[in-house]
Amino acid sequence: VVAALARALDAPVLAVSTGPHEAEELALGVEAYLGPARTASFPAWEALPYEGIDPSPEVAARRAEAARRLRGAHGAFVVVAPAAAVLQGFPATLGAAEPLVVDRETRLSRDELADRLDGLGYVRSDVVEHRGEFAVRGGIVDVFPGTARRPVRIEYWGDEVESLREFSPSTQLGTDPAGRVEVAPVRELGATPELRARAEALAPRLEGRYRDGLARVGDGVAFEGMEGLAGLVHDRLVRLPDLLPAGSWVVLTPARRTAERARQAHDDAVALAEATGWPGPPVLLPLDEALGGRPELHLSEFAEGVELGLADWGTATGNAPELVARLAALAERGYRVLLTGEGSGSLARVREVAVERGVPVSDGRWPVAAAVAALGGGFVFDPGRLAVATEEDLFGRRRHTRDAPRIARRRADAIALELSPGDFAVHRVHGVGRYSGMVRRALGGSERDYLLLEYAAGDRLYVPSDQVGIVARYLGGEAPRLNRLGSAEWSKQTSRVKRAVRDMAGELVRLYSVRMSVPGHPFSPDTPWQRELEGAFPFEETRDQFAAIVDVKRDMEAPTPMDRLVCGDVGFGKTEIAVRAAFKAVMDGKQVAVLVPTTLLAEQHFVTFSERFAPFPVKVAMLSRFVPPAEQDRIVADLAAGKVDVVIGTHRLLSHDVRFEDLGLLVVDEEQRFGVSHKERIKQFRARVDSLTMTATPIPRTLEMSLAGIREMSVVETPPEDRLPVLTFVGPWDEAMALGAVRRELLRGGQVFWVHNRVQTIDRAAHRLMQQLPDARVVVAHGQMDEERLEREMIRFWDRDADVLVSTTIIESGLDVPSANTLVVERADRLGLSQLYQLRGRVGRARER
Repeated sequence: VVAALARALDAPVLAVSTGPHEAEELALGVEAYLGPARTASFPAWEALPYEGIDPSPEVAARRAEAARRLRGAHGAFVVVAPAAAVLQGFPATLGAAEPLVVDRETRLSRDELADRLDGLGYVRSDVVEHRGEFAVRGGIVDVFPGTARRPVRIEYWGDEVESLREFSPSTQLGTDPAGRVEVAPVRELGATPELRARAEALAPRLEGRYRDGLARVGDGVAFEGMEGLAGLVHDRLVRLPDLLPAGSWVVLTPARRTAERARQAHDDAVALAEATGWPGPPVLLPLDEALGGRPELHLSEFAEGVELGLADWGTATGNAPELVARLAALAERGYRVLLTGEGSGSLARVREVAVERGVPVSDGRWPVAAAVAALGGGFVFDPGRLAVATEEDLFGRRRHTRDAPRIARRRADAIALELSPGDFAVHRVHGVGRYSGMVRRALGGSERDYLLLEYAAGDRLYVPSDQVGIVARYLGGEAPRLNRLGSAEWSKQTSRVKRAVRDMAGELVRLYSVRMSVPGHPFSPDTPWQRELEGAFPFEETRDQFAAIVDVKRDMEAPTPMDRLVCGDVGFGKTEIAVRAAFKAVMDGKQVAVLVPTTLLAEQHFVTFSERFAPFPVKVAMLSRFVPPAEQDRIVADLAAGKVDVVIGTHRLLSHDVRFEDLGLLVVDEEQRFGVSHKERIKQFRARVDSLTMTATPIPRTLEMSLAGIREMSVVETPPEDRLPVLTFVGPWDEAMALGAVRRELLRGGQVFWVHNRVQTIDRAAHRLMQQLPDARVVVAHGQMDEERLEREMIRFWDRDADVLVSTTIIESGLDVPSANTLVVERADRLGLSQLYQLRGRVGRARER
């Protein structure tokens, strides 16, 4: 409807949605109809302007780019913004200037370029790793534009640009050539001489942090919280509707929820302005006032909007046979039918399912066509005799985000561990000493460089620079005891270690001799369905993730049983590796068991595997305490009869009544969470089938076996480039601060984890939150709850039908909720460091900070 309105008006349209996630969904849908050149997204700040937290460089650059494109827009054009972004004013200069463009024809010296970057708000650093940074080294300028996928290295020859090349921020190694680079500003408050003079004049009239902030603006100093002072130094702030040309309309969708979110944002802003003593005019206006009298179109949900002649697919959603039958009937009646998929792999499966059921799909010709498009849902438009069906209409809706991560490539073997003075170092012959730096000495009539190592009792050892291979950085305990030069102490230590290694090796040989002597099942090469499944993956594989997938497939196709450990941090894509391995096993007629430590992780994996396998004839089941006993008995019987292809379960899978008709692959997630008896049972499985172990923190024995080469290991250490570091605050209990953090997260459309690790008082804590946050939907989860209620509450949170999850540390393993970006932990002093690390991994799993 939004795209059709823009075409009908032949003028720009401002589409206002509830929050950032809804706005991104809407922008993707509009882009599918109008194309990226006629669609822009204007994001909101991540915090209210009164809080002293500046927007991230990416958000500031995207806002400037969207404002610039809207200023020059003509004809059909749509800019999509969340409600909070429409309410907030910004300087009239935002988007008024063209971005800085650098290419081979640029006549801009290195120093002039550095000055321009500084003026656009970029921060000078030694090494460029994040958006909004630049570095100058000799004839090279590195810059990471706020809207770019990767940073760019600009090489000068004199004052002329010689070459431009993208590079990886983690390895600093060049990747692909770049023809040009556009650099958008990453600050909205440009420190012009006029603005500095105004800030300097206003500062004495104010008090507290506002006076200090204006004084720093007057001095030309950039600091955190500077952007929020725009309302004091500018006479008037403009808003997004002010940039619309004559004849433009504003669309609210969905109207009621968007208006309610706008009202809530304005009320929160008014309260915060009063609490912080804001001395200027309001930065956020009520929605009606911010829209400025523009013509408005209010859209509601399909159920309320039947007067438009639009209808969704109803009971056919997620039911491929019924939906394809309805599409065939519509095509026979002369309706134009369009099938869409988010990627080439998804679209191939959509076409295949349609053709299998008698609906011929042409290549771009009516009545039935297929196209790659990121549409959230399809519809039937009777007046226009048009029907659109998406892959989610056919196979069910996915819970994961569609934001494709941009990848920072990283190679472990390219990153050298260099010694710094004061580090402990190990000499192969003389043992542990302290590294004191490089020194130059004359010996035998010639000078050369030496590594200086200091040992116990004041002993010193000079290692020639050409023999540095026998010195390594010490990686053991924090403070080892220094050895004495010339003593037998180091040789005794190494002898003890060798004996211990020899004993361990003997034990491991006995443990794995059976496994190595048993022939495994060599799986077949990838099938066409395997390629379709992998093509439907909505993200770009990271380099490490892709390498691990290749390793796993190679091991599975080998004649000996696979035994591979995949080690990677939370949210780095280990589950997708298991999904592809499981599908490969099923395509060869084998069964797959996925073993997880908790019921919640079993539920999450069950949802993920079911969604990924939905387009294919693969039966997925779950065994955990979430499943009623009668259903468990039926699943166990189906496993023995070969009617279940993939089973996901907790330690219930290790019960002796569980039998498989033809088990081919065992996947163990978070092995360290299982007890000794469970691991003995796992060993029995591993003697006969391929085994894939996934963990973020491997137990020492597993890690040792992998490092020793007894078990193969793949390391996934590449984070999505958009992954921002988690801001962590530790301090005494401050309820106002904690509730403020929750309100800020809810304002930007996110969700919150609130950890209260005492079952006896958790309901009381949740009730207190409900009183303090009357508009928030609060649910409770802990391990002693009834299984059905726990499952129901967790699914509500995953489906975003709840805003705050009050829970114990039951959430610490594996939960993947990308829209949850704030975590509050009560009594963190009672938790261990590993628990806090795992808990912190629950947030920051998307690109929001």
